[in-house]
Amino acid sequence: MEDAKISLVTGANRGIGKEIVSQLVHDYGFKVILGSRDLSKGEAAAAGIGGDVRAIELDVSSPKSVTRVLEVLSSDYGHLDAVVNNAGVDYDTDQLAKSADLGRVRRAFDTNLFGAWEIAIQAIPLLRKGTQPRLVNVSSGAGSLTGMGGGTPGYGISKAALNALTIKLADEVRGDGILVNAICPGWVATDMGGGGRPVSEGAKGAVWAATLPEGGPTGGFFRDGKPIDW
Repeated sequence: MEDAKISLVTGANRGIGKEIVSQLVHDYGFKVILGSRDLSKGEAAAAGIGGDVRAIELDVSSPKSVTRVLEVLSSDYGHLDAVVNNAGVDYDTDQLAKSADLGRVRRAFDTNLFGAWEIAIQAIPLLRKGTQPRLVNVSSGAGSLTGMGGGTPGYGISKAALNALTIKLADEVRGDGILVNAICPGWVATDMGGGGRPVSEGAKGAVWAATLPEGGPTGGFFRDGKPIDW
């Protein structure tokens, strides 16, 4: 029997991240490492999902935490087949760019951009050893420059930067066979989003990108598997 593929999903103890883990495990047969800043919440989520899920304490805004986790995964598995950068914070609808609390914006960047970037840097060597490796950045329409207006400065600008990172990474690892894409889950009924469509629908786009076949797209921005404007 073919060994299960190994995936790391960050920020996955609730909401879209938890649902991404569930779909990868139950619909695609992945073994999933569920990253959570609070290990007890991660373990509870893993137990609720069932199947081959391993919770691990991971704070993507801490390079030391990322290094510790990737060292564990390298030792225990030796490779990764998919990484989903789902961790995100502070949908700051109460702020404007002209008067933003920049300390708060920096904290958002630490997770939404630099956390995903740190994960990518440390995970790419393991992805190179994987089977049809995929790197997925969970972005947002709030980061699309097309039609962007005022408001949500920390979240929107950090997601726009994440999109730019996606393009650069995709180009740099194209020769390694790693497909790198950004996805927008749409407006989803989560604690952060506050309403919208079911979480299961929002998660499907990330799962689609994490399971793309050989020859699939790379360096793109997608919602529900369809390209959207940067």
